[in-house]
Amino acid sequence: MTAAATRPTHTLAGPSAGTRQETSDEAAAFLRDFRSLSAIGETPGHGVDRQAATAADAQARAWFTSLASQYGFRTETDRIGNLFALIEWNPGAPFVLVGSHLDSQPTAGKYDGAYGVAAALHAGRRLADRSASAPSDGGSAAGAPRYNLAVVDWFNEEGCRFAPSMMGSSVYTGKLPADVALAVTDTAGTSVSEALSEIGHLGSGEGPTAAAYAEIHIEQGRSMEDSGTTIGLVHACWAAAKYSVTVHGEQAHTGSTVIADRRDALLGASRLVVLLREIADHFSGAVLHTSVGQLTVYPNSPVVVPSRVELVMDLRTADEEILASAKALLRAGIASIEAEANVSIDVAESHAWGINPYQPAGVALAAECAAELGLSHRQVFTLAGHDSINMKDVVPTVMLFVPSVDGISHNEREYTNDGDACAGVDMLTRVVERLCNGDLDGAAAPGSGTAAPGSGTWPEGVQ
Repeated sequence: MTAAATRPTHTLAGPSAGTRQETSDEAAAFLRDFRSLSAIGETPGHGVDRQAATAADAQARAWFTSLASQYGFRTETDRIGNLFALIEWNPGAPFVLVGSHLDSQPTAGKYDGAYGVAAALHAGRRLADRSASAPSDGGSAAGAPRYNLAVVDWFNEEGCRFAPSMMGSSVYTGKLPADVALAVTDTAGTSVSEALSEIGHLGSGEGPTAAAYAEIHIEQGRSMEDSGTTIGLVHACWAAAKYSVTVHGEQAHTGSTVIADRRDALLGASRLVVLLREIADHFSGAVLHTSVGQLTVYPNSPVVVPSRVELVMDLRTADEEILASAKALLRAGIASIEAEANVSIDVAESHAWGINPYQPAGVALAAECAAELGLSHRQVFTLAGHDSINMKDVVPTVMLFVPSVDGISHNEREYTNDGDACAGVDMLTRVVERLCNGDLDGAAAPGSGTAAPGSGTWPEGVQ
C-alpha cells in the first residue's frame, strides 16, 4: 500500500465549480470524439466488432492514445495490456482512476464500455483545463488537487475472445495472477501474451497506484428509461453463479444408429438450455435471470451424433435465497437429464458471489453531485459485471449509469440518447473532481484507502 499524499492548500475548482453545466461546445466535442471512436470496427449492422487484442481493438487504442495526447496526458500500458492516460498535478501522489473498456462482443453496440472511456477522457480534459487556470500561490502542488488522474481502458472486459471477462482489472487488483492471464488462449490457440504482442500492447509494470475509482456505463437494461431517470447510482451488483459445463455422450452415425442406442451429447445440452429457462420462469416477477451460451459441439459433423458439448451457464438475482433455490432446481434437473438423455454431465462452478455492494459513501457522494447538477437520479442495481466490481474491493469506487433505449445491449441496435450521454459526462466530471480532491478518503474499503496494483485477493470460487 502507498500512503496518501499530504493534502495541498488548494483543491481542483473552476468557475462555478460543481454547478457548471456542460456548454454546447463541450457537448459537441464529446459527441464528435465518440462518433469517431464508433466508426472503428463498425459492422454492416452499424454496431462494432472490437474483440480484445484484435486489429480493431488496436485501432481503438490508437484513437485513445492520440486523443489523450491532444488533451495533455501521457500514456502507458501495463503487463496485461491495460492502457492508462495519466496527468500528474501532484507528483508522487496516487491516482484517481476513471474509465471503462474499448473491447466489444463480436457483433456489439457502440456504447457498451466505449462510452465510459470517451466520457472519462473528456472529464479528464475538463479537469485538466480547470487545473491549468486555477490560481497558484507557488510550490509544485499549489492549485492542484490531492490526487492525480488516470483514464483507463481495461483490457478484455468482455471476455468473449479470452476468458475470463474483466481480465485486465482482475490482474490490476491482484485477483488474477498475470502469468495465468497471459497464458490464456483463444479458440485458435493464440495466447493473450501473443495477441497483445501482435498489436504492440504488451506492456510492463503494474500501472499507477489508485486512490479511488469511477466508472460510467450504459445501464444495459430499461429500468432507468422506464422511470425517466437520467443518472443511475449503482449501489450493488446482483448475486450470481456461473458454471462451465461438459455434456458427455458417445459418437455414432446419424443415419444408421438406432435412436434408443444413442447417447447424444447435443440432446443433453439442448435440454439444459430449456431447463435454465424453466428455472427462470419458475420464479414470478422476473427476479431470476438465467442463460446458456458459447456452445462448442464435438465433432460437429453433419453425419455424427455429438459425443461432447461444452457450454457455460449462469444464474443472476438480487435475492440470495432465490439463488439457492435455483441451484437446487438445477441440480435436480441435471440428474433427470442425465437419466433421460443417457448422457453424463460435468459441472464446475467457475464464478460465484452474493449481493455485492458498493461503498455507501460513494453512492451518497454521487447523489450529491447529481443534485448539484439538477439531474434526476436514483439508486440502481447492476445486473452485469463491470471492472468497477473489482476496483471497489480495493479502493473507494463510484459506479454510474445512463439510460439505454429499450434496454438493448450486446446488440448492434444498442443506443443512448445524446442528451443522456452528455449529461453523464457532466456527472462524471463532477464526481471525479471530488474524488481527486479526496472527498472519499476514509470511505470503507480494504486497506488504507489507496491500493498498489496487484494488492487484491483471489476471490473464493474463481478458478
